[in-house]
Amino acid sequence: MSTPRAEHRARTVGLPGSARRVPRRQVAVTAVLAGVTVLLALLALGLGDYPLSPVEVVRAALEPGAGFAHEIVVEWRLPRVLTAVVFGGALGVSGAIFQSLTRNPLGSPDIIGFVTGSYTGALVVLTVAGTAALSTTIGALLGGLATAVVVYLLAYRGGILGFRLIIVGIAVTAALHAVNTYLLLRAETEVAMAAAIWGAGSISLVGWDELVPALLALALLTPLGLLAPSLRQLELGDDAARAHGLRVEPARLLLVLGGVALTAVVTATAGPIAFVALAAPQIARRLTGSAGLPLLPAAVTGSFVMLGADVVAQHALPGGGVPVGIVTVVGGGIYLLALLMIEVRRR
Repeated sequence: MSTPRAEHRARTVGLPGSARRVPRRQVAVTAVLAGVTVLLALLALGLGDYPLSPVEVVRAALEPGAGFAHEIVVEWRLPRVLTAVVFGGALGVSGAIFQSLTRNPLGSPDIIGFVTGSYTGALVVLTVAGTAALSTTIGALLGGLATAVVVYLLAYRGGILGFRLIIVGIAVTAALHAVNTYLLLRAETEVAMAAAIWGAGSISLVGWDELVPALLALALLTPLGLLAPSLRQLELGDDAARAHGLRVEPARLLLVLGGVALTAVVTATAGPIAFVALAAPQIARRLTGSAGLPLLPAAVTGSFVMLGADVVAQHALPGGGVPVGIVTVVGGGIYLLALLMIEVRRR
């Protein structure tokens, strides 16, 4: 006999034959977050040595005849703001996928090695084959996928347990950090310095030439949203998912590959940006009161967190020009300490 709580969970995870409706609170919170992110984007577009009001920003963006203001908004500031919004959303979705698969708030791509693997792949390209954007993207993608395969195979024992995946991922991350250090030490000084700066995670140098290919790559991953019902079913456990006709391992593998690809595109373009994928899904879950980790709220939350961190990096810190990755690491460290304290109090 089903309980009201079980019936509610069935509706929210999208079980076959259930009423697939999205809770009103989730819709409302997502809409509010999206609106706040848009307002923050308008604020970010107006901040700088040439300040503009939100009205002036809109006018400059829509009127090519606005002269210097149009160039500042569209050519200089808009690529950076779009990068923060889109990349933050991609990291939020990737984090939601892995935290859902591992059923652990620490199951983030930057914790279990996939971001580090993407960085390793990009470093190999940077130190061996030059700095072409396309080859760096391919290197990051291959590095992330190779790391995912290694972690998946080492963690697989007739199935995947979230805790085992995290432990294996942490071990692989430690090994990859050693590889990355070796590559930087062996590289030429100029290349090593450029790679180290890029490795801090910065979107300050991302222009339209770098952003457009990344947007196209992320657009190709948009169908990943079609796997959301499979993700919801996997949250119930493998046995329950199989009972409803889901092919568990192929679905899980597709989700892993999609999550790694999202992370790899971001890493290849902006460097490894930590903790957005870790924090955004959990913040979204608490705000929406969802039983699982819904992808769209996680994406919107990731966009807000990333854009907010970049505004702080540019304008709130002395000297400015700080890579956004440094701000996310500091904020993520505070979040991780708070998460650990909450878990300790529950026990």
